[in-house]
Amino acid sequence: MKKKIAILGSTGSIGQSTLDVIKKDKKKFDIIFLSSNNNYKKLILQAKKFKARNVLIKNKKFYNKVKSSLKKSKTKVFCGDIPLHKIIRMKIDYTMSAIVGIAGLQPTIDAVKLSKIVAIANKESIICGWHILQNLIKRYKTQVVPVDSEHFSIMELTKNASNEEVEEIIITASGGPFLNTPIRKLKNKKPNEAIKHPRWKMGKKISVDSANLMNKVFEVIEAYKFFSFELSKYKIMIHPQSYVHSIIRFKNGLVKMVLYNPDMKIPISNTLYENKKFLTNRSKVDVKRLNSLNFQKINLKKFPSVKLIQKSFRSGFSTPIIINAANEVLVDLFLKGKIGFLDIVTTINKIFYDKNFKKYARSKAKSIKEIKTIDNWSRLKTTNMCVR
Repeated sequence: MKKKIAILGSTGSIGQSTLDVIKKDKKKFDIIFLSSNNNYKKLILQAKKFKARNVLIKNKKFYNKVKSSLKKSKTKVFCGDIPLHKIIRMKIDYTMSAIVGIAGLQPTIDAVKLSKIVAIANKESIICGWHILQNLIKRYKTQVVPVDSEHFSIMELTKNASNEEVEEIIITASGGPFLNTPIRKLKNKKPNEAIKHPRWKMGKKISVDSANLMNKVFEVIEAYKFFSFELSKYKIMIHPQSYVHSIIRFKNGLVKMVLYNPDMKIPISNTLYENKKFLTNRSKVDVKRLNSLNFQKINLKKFPSVKLIQKSFRSGFSTPIIINAANEVLVDLFLKGKIGFLDIVTTINKIFYDKNFKKYARSKAKSIKEIKTIDNWSRLKTTNMCVR
């Protein structure tokens, strides 16, 4: 029987990688649903190539173009903010949640209700709404697995391990394109330079997050929420080769690590195939490569974003929602050339001193609506700070 698949954000880098894995074994999969925000051309091509049953283009202005292009196929076309359960009316096997940003939270919640397995590449769902997702995961008996390389590796390394058995959890960071750039030159860095990641092929937003290590701030928050380990156990270490993704030091003296090429198809394949017999490129262990691996401590003067981790947990339950929203706004402004590279982290820190910050940071959002209220406040506050 074919495995029924849905991909939220199929035209993004993670969505495309998921389809790259599937296309090598296409007969085993039934693509129930694909979605995109604006990239209607790629969505049309994907729908035709994989004979998708349903597609959703969120931006309504592209609906007629998608509808017209797929009129001769059996694919049903939807647009806007239609709930997933109104499109998919069956229990499916696997959903890849790969929509970028807080926009992916509601679709992820919908996916948990109708999918046996939800693979999460949308870290914002966990950062902002994990307390809501947890209740639904238990209720619908859904298996949720992380796809980000670091969290996938932690999951693999700590299976059946308790908090008491683990001494230290090290998440690695490549350091991005500015690792060897003098601090004095960072303020003049342009968007086209920030998105040139030396190891990973990623979207613009996550590439900028990698350039200033905001991605690691979110990864530690995500890991702390997802796994049952104390926050103090998490550390970040620079590893430019991006070959080692996580290192776990156990109290019994053992140290374990997961190594693989910087290719998202590897963790995706491992979550998609239960028997681990997946179809992706598997290179042999290269002795020269192993001998060239190196690690280094983080320079907090160059990467001050890392200080936001402790600051986030000290400032209130909903602080991660505020930081995430502010960062999304600031990265967008940076990519549009409206603020400088260093302004991203500097502005996030300024929000902590706003007179209304504590009110929103200390509240515990009990619903999507309340999360959006906090998110919207942070976005407006951030925008106003930059527009002055």
